[in-house]
Amino acid sequence: MKVHNQGGPCLELERSLPSKVAAISPFVDRLMLLFRKCGCVSEGESEVEIALREALANAIIHGNHENSGKHVHVRCRCEPTEISIAVKDEGRGFDIEKIADPTAPENQGSIHGRGIYLMKALMDEVRFEEDGVVVHMRKSTGKAGANDVKKNSLE
Repeated sequence: MKVHNQGGPCLELERSLPSKVAAISPFVDRLMLLFRKCGCVSEGESEVEIALREALANAIIHGNHENSGKHVHVRCRCEPTEISIAVKDEGRGFDIEKIADPTAPENQGSIHGRGIYLMKALMDEVRFEEDGVVVHMRKSTGKAGANDVKKNSLE
């Protein structure tokens, strides 16, 4: 783990988690505490936390099928202007085009399919690589620098 370095990231870490749903909350709780200490996330903000929980649940349940021999790999970078997170499972991946729209009337009763929808709604960018094995998420913190970009796009 790196700690704030003038002009660089406040926090950068890589961790591997076992493919157990019970591993999600302790990890996310500790990570969010670090993000708050670095000032990347304010108290009460939950978008990043919810998106990360969904990405980890998808990787553990759908990617690794809760196989105890497999792990989920997480890479995070917390900077003054943004947070970026990559979650990689050891599964076979999936075709993002074949994921049903959870807002479609025929899918509203389904218990699956909302995780990716939530991640996309809560984060500024969500993209899948390596045939769906890796999800990259990015969220602007709205702090100095990020506001300049928003202002310029409105002019």
